[in-house]
Amino acid sequence: MAVDMNADTKVNMKKTVTIEPITRIEGHAKITIELDDVGQVADARFHVTEFRGFEKFCIGRSFWEMPGITARVCGICPVSHLLASSKAGDAILGVRTPEPAVTLRRLMNYAQMVQSHALSFFLLSGPDLLLGMDADPVERNMAGLIKVHPEIARSGIRLRAFGQALIRALGERSVHPSWSVPGGVRGSLKAADKEHFLAQLPEMYSTLDIALDLMKDALDRYATEVDAYGSFPSLFVGLVGSDGGLEHYDGHLRIVDSDGRIVEDNLTPDAFLGRISEAEETWSYLKFPYYTPFGPERGMYRVGPLARLNVCDFAGTPRADRELRQFRHFGGPGKTVNSSFYYHYARLVEILHSLERIEEILADEILLDHHIRSRAGVNQNVGIGVSEAPRGTLFHHYQVDDNGMLEKVNLIIATGQNNLAMNKTIKQLATRFISGTKLEEGLLNRVEHGIRVFDPCLSCSTHEAGRMPLHLQLRAVDGTLLDEIKRG
Repeated sequence: MAVDMNADTKVNMKKTVTIEPITRIEGHAKITIELDDVGQVADARFHVTEFRGFEKFCIGRSFWEMPGITARVCGICPVSHLLASSKAGDAILGVRTPEPAVTLRRLMNYAQMVQSHALSFFLLSGPDLLLGMDADPVERNMAGLIKVHPEIARSGIRLRAFGQALIRALGERSVHPSWSVPGGVRGSLKAADKEHFLAQLPEMYSTLDIALDLMKDALDRYATEVDAYGSFPSLFVGLVGSDGGLEHYDGHLRIVDSDGRIVEDNLTPDAFLGRISEAEETWSYLKFPYYTPFGPERGMYRVGPLARLNVCDFAGTPRADRELRQFRHFGGPGKTVNSSFYYHYARLVEILHSLERIEEILADEILLDHHIRSRAGVNQNVGIGVSEAPRGTLFHHYQVDDNGMLEKVNLIIATGQNNLAMNKTIKQLATRFISGTKLEEGLLNRVEHGIRVFDPCLSCSTHEAGRMPLHLQLRAVDGTLLDEIKRG
């Protein structure tokens, strides 16, 4: 994949630094940084440069097809769309999904949390966290991480493989499984598979212990920089259980502010959707959702692992609760953890929680129950399904006719909900690290890493792994080349 970074000449005498594409994220995007005539950052923007038309080309299809179709939205988190779509279908059927099916869906969702968060921490952000932001870009990549820290890389790969294998055991394939359907699921887990995965859990817990130590070392190394990575007041949104505990599949929505105060609680998905407005800009295909009652500025909110740990009262599993208490020290008494750099730490806490929940479910006799699907026809013309994807709260909102044919489809994805926060983060980082006419690779990488902390998911398929070529130029308004950086 070619990368081109060129400075544009602006009639308003500003200089523009373009980072395109952003590497080690899922999908294609770029960052532009505008410098004023004294070399200070005037503005910074995160542009999503790809377009997808799922909401349009699904019109006229049957809602029964939607879990299989929307699972293709992404190659890393297909389970998220599979489950949110199935839950929207449950609502259209107007049935009570059997508890064994709900338990199996939860099991697959936890497996997805493990594999996706492991990919993000070890392979996408790991080169920055473990090799250093200022490391040579020739080495600061997945291949370089494997070379310098082979055991760490191998452990991360095996952790991700554990989650993928569990998804495959349930849904016959680890990517785009056609398994969860409106009303339930197609099949259960074999007894032999239960024992197989239970036997692997001690190794997975050991890997998490290593990862948590590495994360805390990274926090020490970057202690003077953490507050530049998206540290600002915002709202946080996520699901919590009926008891206020950490929740990924069901429950109700809670909104808290940066001081830890609950803004709204016990929100159903349809009530929450009525509180979202989606602003648009001409320079990005990604919309800019915000909490309508507060307006675009104060209504900016974050979703995902950082938000989920900020909105819940507790994790609900012993190891994760111990780690959650340590995590919350970074926010102060009664406060939320505000720096987006802590998304990395939050992912590890969620992997730990997911492993503990997987262990509980695998030991539960409910998996032996064969009542895993309820059957009905169209009983409701509107269905809303919500589930927590690795990157945050995901909504599928369908409207169908009496024959179940789709008349309207609205997908509100986590990355979109983080869009305002991502743009504010890169401006904060650019202001902190970039000035004058000299471009330094490590400083630009820090701006790029400001997007990686959110682990955005932008496209239908994964990007190329490995070292990405890069060419960035900074020019004066008269076209004079001021500085230049090349990768590859």
